Amino acid sequence: MHARRIQDCEDNPFLSDFYKEKSGAAFRTQMYFLMERQRRLRDAQIESSPAPVVSDYLLEKDKIFAYLNLDNVELPLYERYFPILTAGLRPPDLVIYLQATPEVLRKRIERKRAPSESRISRAYVEEVVRAYEHFFFRYSASDLLVVNTSEIDFVDRNEDLQQLLRRLQEPVKGTQYFLPLGPG
Repeated sequence: MHARRIQDCEDNPFLSDFYKEKSGAAFRTQMYFLMERQRRLRDAQIESSPAPVVSDYLLEKDKIFAYLNLDNVELPLYERYFPILTAGLRPPDLVIYLQATPEVLRKRIERKRAPSESRISRAYVEEVVRAYEHFFFRYSASDLLVVNTSEIDFVDRNEDLQQLLRRLQEPVKGTQYFLPLGPG
């Protein structure tokens, strides 16, 4: 796509403590993600490159996790800083929501073999899936393509990725759904 790519931060120093459920770790983890994601998006918007920007996260997703993980004392503080940090950031032209069932997501988490992520419970994955579905059901800040990825695999099957890239050559207006067929 000849685009500049912005990756989500994988180096959150508080994430391990969060997965170990240490006191206060959720707030530190969430604030680190918010600050890093905001910085990366702001830097990309400041650059004057004509190339499109592709990000593997939506800043508003940060709020999904804040509502899931922060307590009643931490959440109001987070909500106080979120609009300050996100003010002036342009909404994306297109959001692609890669949707999958909790079972498929669990398998993908296991396949990553990230030691800290091995502690993620089935119940938490299900809660995240419900929160994402709730969020994207109401999402209207930009055009949205919902892609059901439960039957496809971008990592092991390049043809699945190519199928999505072909779909992205067509315009997306409003909210649209894409249900790619897996092999067989």
